Amino acid sequence: MAKGSIEKRGVNTWRLTVDLGFNHDGTRNRPRKRVEVDDPEILRSKRALDEYLDGELFKFKQEVESGEYIKPEKMTFEAFVLDEWMEKYANDPNNLSPTTLATYEGIIESRLIPQFGHKQIDKISTMSLVTFMKSLEKPGARRPPVTKKPLTEKQKKKLMEPLEPGTIVYIYRVLKNIFKQAFDWRVIKVNPMDGVKKPSERNSKEKIIAQRKNPQYYDEDEAQQVVDALYKESRKWRLLILGSMIGGFRRGELLGLEWPLVFFERNFISVENNIPYTKKGKAIEKGPKSSSSYRDTDMPEWYMEELEIYKKEWEEEKEFLDDKWEGEDRQFVFHNGKGKPYYYQHPSKWWKRFCKRHGIRYIKFHGLRHSSGTLLLEDEDETNFDSILKVIQERLGHARLSTTTDIYVHVTKKVIRRTTGKFDKFARGSKKK
Repeated sequence: MAKGSIEKRGVNTWRLTVDLGFNHDGTRNRPRKRVEVDDPEILRSKRALDEYLDGELFKFKQEVESGEYIKPEKMTFEAFVLDEWMEKYANDPNNLSPTTLATYEGIIESRLIPQFGHKQIDKISTMSLVTFMKSLEKPGARRPPVTKKPLTEKQKKKLMEPLEPGTIVYIYRVLKNIFKQAFDWRVIKVNPMDGVKKPSERNSKEKIIAQRKNPQYYDEDEAQQVVDALYKESRKWRLLILGSMIGGFRRGELLGLEWPLVFFERNFISVENNIPYTKKGKAIEKGPKSSSSYRDTDMPEWYMEELEIYKKEWEEEKEFLDDKWEGEDRQFVFHNGKGKPYYYQHPSKWWKRFCKRHGIRYIKFHGLRHSSGTLLLEDEDETNFDSILKVIQERLGHARLSTTTDIYVHVTKKVIRRTTGKFDKFARGSKKK
């Protein structure tokens, strides 16, 4: 093991040095680390202090010799993010899910590296981060789309709008995560994000009005319109879309569904898999979103009957493809035509084209899942809301009842009209007592 030394530098601070000899250019290679001792029990005893410092020096030697030691004073933000944070933290699925990592990578590449990449990470101040976060709230903060075609007038107008509050909050989360790791790993002595206030997630008045005009769910009449149009499409897509709108399944849960988890004799589908992302053409599989997302969902008998017909078609298709089948032993219910899972965004793109093709009010694919709960609530009496919300929570796999309550606070127009009708007895001239 390399030689090391301990040197007192201040009242309660010491400097550790590990001597690795000479570099190729003839300079001394002596990594150093500052240690501060604030425990009065250690400071009170010379023996305890010596043992503590010897232990810190031993750990420091191990870091240096294993290549884990990082020189913070010479590390740029870009080098830390790409070489340290990405490799030792972000790529671990126990820390970040594949979809979260993909979003983080997009923000890092488009926002953070251009802004902070060249700066030494320990020189990035709280004030510079505050200034950056404020700049995101101003018009013109949007990035132009990556395309070789000239921008349309609509795209140019969109570029001049401020970023969505949710996007700004996500950028804040990425920065907070990166600097927390840098601080925990002693790359920086002070976390500059500690003084940066979290941005508000509240949308503008205009945004809220727009959301109310185009709610991300269907009522019963709109759902019937969707069903009628689906019967003009293939059975596969009809069952996939209805799986979300009636079963409340997430997109990734439908993509990860396999036949052994479909129970025809008892009319339910079990959720045990999830494909939230596709990387380099390969489906990234993981468990459902939370422990409560592992669930058995009862489905209507008519849906299961048609699903059974589709299963026979599925088996015939597999037999016909023979050696061209790419699914191997996997049995994905909704596959790409050769047995492999769809690209994770493919259902959303198909759904958008479907709505345009049939003149249906477009909502995001995830809105189909919200529609499932809305349709269950629509004909319920308001006095029964608590019990039906609990059923919806379990059916959709929400971890907390508060999540279900927040999503379905709108209740739907019909229930609101029915509730408001109770005040009719107060109308002037009413015969009701």
